[in-house]
Amino acid sequence: MTGTEPATELPITPAEVERTRALIAPWVRRTPVVALDPADLGVAQAPGGLVLKLEQLQRAGSFKTRGAFANLLLRAVPDVGVVAASGGNHGVAVAHAAQRLGVRARIHVPTISAPAKIAAIRASGADLVVDGDRYADALAGAREWERRTGALPVHAFDQRETLLGTATLGAELLVQLGGGHDPGSDPGFDTVLVPVGGGGLLGGVAARLAGVVRVVGVEPVEAPTLTTALAAGGPADAPTGGIAADALAPRRVGELVFPIVARHVERVVLVDDAAIVGAQRALWAAARLVAEPAAAVGLAALRSGAYRPAPTERVVVLVSGANTDPGAVAAP
Repeated sequence: MTGTEPATELPITPAEVERTRALIAPWVRRTPVVALDPADLGVAQAPGGLVLKLEQLQRAGSFKTRGAFANLLLRAVPDVGVVAASGGNHGVAVAHAAQRLGVRARIHVPTISAPAKIAAIRASGADLVVDGDRYADALAGAREWERRTGALPVHAFDQRETLLGTATLGAELLVQLGGGHDPGSDPGFDTVLVPVGGGGLLGGVAARLAGVVRVVGVEPVEAPTLTTALAAGGPADAPTGGIAADALAPRRVGELVFPIVARHVERVVLVDDAAIVGAQRALWAAARLVAEPAAAVGLAALRSGAYRPAPTERVVVLVSGANTDPGAVAAP
């Protein structure tokens, strides 16, 4: 894998991403970026600088809102509405988008979903169904509802419109940190560290930033979905445990996502639960930023040494969501 080769054979184009960005702009936030002293976050090696992309400040509490609105605005929604399966954040986002657009929504989640995410789905007015212990169980339930009713399925990661939505995050970084969208302009950063679950965020960001900056995926060691797929040469069943299991532990990476990340992501690194918790607490202690476990994996990779930047490398860490109990994050 290499992260800076020409962006060939991608399923979406920069022009499509820009059209999607304009379409969803009234419904999503342009989330801020903040440059911090790496030492304040317990990062020993990031001499080129460290920037956080604060996507946990997005509407509905995570980056998933981009893909949710992209799906509902780019596709024809039947009267019966939409159905989605989610570990939590995608469900919150689809429920929020449906409420704002006046669309009926049914959300299937597993029992491992965080209480904060379940509460947010209920508060949106969506129909909530708790299906089984893992994301795969919820997905099976959502597919059965789709089959019975004709509801529009909104996949959490393996859907072209979902990728178009997450790709807008990469486009936004180019505007905020560099020369915008002009080919050949300085992007203002060298590397972006992206959390990996099913690969929807990583695939979208890589599709937009391929050939521009280095894209690195980060996933929990107890839910190595993409690592398993790369070793197998394609999507394959992986363990689904760990502290971030409600967000980063689908059984396998997406079929649409895999070719993008296999070709355009430089590498994938693994972090353990202790490193994730340490990163959550560092974000709170240094900047009073609340991040759920899945959102802290990029910082965990830097703090633990799973990813070591070069001396002049400027790194962006995507802090992807904050649908969690703030009290638990702030606890010593």
